[in-house]
Amino acid sequence: MNRRVFFRHWHLTDYDEAHRRQTRLFEHIKQIKIRNKREGLNEPTPNFLIFTEHPHVYTLGKSGKQEHLLASPGELRRLGARFIPTDRGGDITYHGPGQIVGYPIIDLDNFGLEIMGYIRLLEQAVIDVLQTYGLKGERSQGETGVWLDVGTPKARKICAIGVRTSRWVTMHGFALNLNPDLRYFDRIIPCGIRGKGVTSLERELGYTPPRHTVEQGLREALSRVWKAQIVDWPEGLEL
Repeated sequence: MNRRVFFRHWHLTDYDEAHRRQTRLFEHIKQIKIRNKREGLNEPTPNFLIFTEHPHVYTLGKSGKQEHLLASPGELRRLGARFIPTDRGGDITYHGPGQIVGYPIIDLDNFGLEIMGYIRLLEQAVIDVLQTYGLKGERSQGETGVWLDVGTPKARKICAIGVRTSRWVTMHGFALNLNPDLRYFDRIIPCGIRGKGVTSLERELGYTPPRHTVEQGLREALSRVWKAQIVDWPEGLEL
């Protein structure tokens, strides 16, 4: 089992372009697995972790409902936002500047994980990072992601999670709200969940922690929960 994960930062990237790049990595891992099974080989499968940030976009998962988008086409144009149906699980969410978006593209067989166990570990990594800032992140029963004040009228989501898997290879991932313009969430029913709010590190803390510090915390937390070695992307590796 290969528990080395190659890390790269894509910085601000259009959602479509990020999806194309993700898919190349996703298919690369899958093809190795298919070839191994077909030819009786044992070639190790690589794992990848991408951090990025997107211009304003609303994405709708395969099980989502388009009526959870509350903005008209005209409003989307005024907001400078796009609407894109995508192939992850979950419902509708918003991505934009001020979010830390993480795309782990990994072979779950390398980590001895099933899908729900993998999602729980993504949540745990975010919970661990929030704890370093004095925030109590929690899971909400029946709802993915990381929340604050679960079980109270003040319940609010700080990190959304939506993934896709095929042959136990993952893509898509999580979006942690660092300091996005939260008004963009007013144009959707986030994740299809009514009556619950959305928040950010900036709103909760009253200041914005340095992005690189939060990202480094996430990288370390993911390494810990996966029991993995996360290393910088090797020079010359282009897929």
